[in-house]
Amino acid sequence: MNNELLTGDLVKLVAVNPAVDADRFSRWALDSEYSRLLDTDPARLWSAQKVKQWLEKSLEKESGNEFTFMMNTLENEQTIGFIGLDGIRWNHGDAYVGIGIGEREFRGKGYGTDAMRVLLKYAFTELNLHRVSLNVFAYNSMAIRSYEKAGYVIEGKQREYLNREGKRWDMVFMGILKEDWIKTGAT
Repeated sequence: MNNELLTGDLVKLVAVNPAVDADRFSRWALDSEYSRLLDTDPARLWSAQKVKQWLEKSLEKESGNEFTFMMNTLENEQTIGFIGLDGIRWNHGDAYVGIGIGEREFRGKGYGTDAMRVLLKYAFTELNLHRVSLNVFAYNSMAIRSYEKAGYVIEGKQREYLNREGKRWDMVFMGILKEDWIKTGAT
């Protein structure tokens, strides 16, 4: 079996290696823009050792309900971010996706959209899921456009969910069904 299932036009998804990837995640945490695009928690610094422990613990609990990958460029195999499925409920065929591009110079250039397409192919063909959902902050319009390109639709909003620098922002809920994904022609 070849690795085409996890390869797109710009990126390929590879296994997480805590010994190597901990330094990357720790460095990415220094970028407040990355932290604020990724999570509702306050931005914080993480040592490589702490990240390594967290990654190892996360991989141990990957009991079939979580699949996490690093995102490498095809051009030079540079690791630029991560993407994964979490909270899979097999009885319903649904999961949540998380994605982060830690290398600033690769944001807004199609790498995230390509990685999402690769992950959706994996989710719908290999895992036979029915639905993939995500949450995104309303101020992250670049991500919302990327998700829409991949076939996601906005399903709702939680108003004034997040407080950033004294301003309230909505949380946007997006989802894609397998039948919607098939209609995108990405199969």
